[in-house]
Amino acid sequence: MARTRPEPVQVVKQRRDAALNAIVDGVPYIRFLDIGFDRRGDELTGVLNFDQKLIGNPLLPALHGGVTAAFLEVTAVITLSWEFLLPKIESGELNASDIADYEKVRFPKTVDFTVDYLRSGLPRDAYARAFISRAGRRYASVRVEAWQDNHAKLFAQASGHFLMPQPTIDGK
Repeated sequence: MARTRPEPVQVVKQRRDAALNAIVDGVPYIRFLDIGFDRRGDELTGVLNFDQKLIGNPLLPALHGGVTAAFLEVTAVITLSWEFLLPKIESGELNASDIADYEKVRFPKTVDFTVDYLRSGLPRDAYARAFISRAGRRYASVRVEAWQDNHAKLFAQASGHFLMPQPTIDGK
């Protein structure tokens, strides 16, 4: 029995990066806030690139609380979507062009989202990582941590619950 050769690592990386970019680029608000994602294997880190328009209190200066909350929620939704879509991407059932078609791909919907502001967000890049506590067929629970210079010094954290996309009538 002949064994099939594994795909070259560069091909796998390109496919995963194209799929992640398609997920992120499909949301105009993510582009407006200039949020990007650093992918290492199957782990995502959200990156909020600093811009003066993100300042809420110019006297401190500090990041706007709404920007912080949006950054945390976007990180949670994209991480959850990535975990949900990655098996389909790896099997070849889904490609980057399919992700841009909202008729074929549906994303998790926020049920509730609670943010804890631990300290002021400084005028610099911020990072966030989401941890999926539970992901079932209908419901998912996610925790998110955000930091700037030191991962041990969080400036915000959040937890949320999400409604997972359900298959359509034809089972896709």
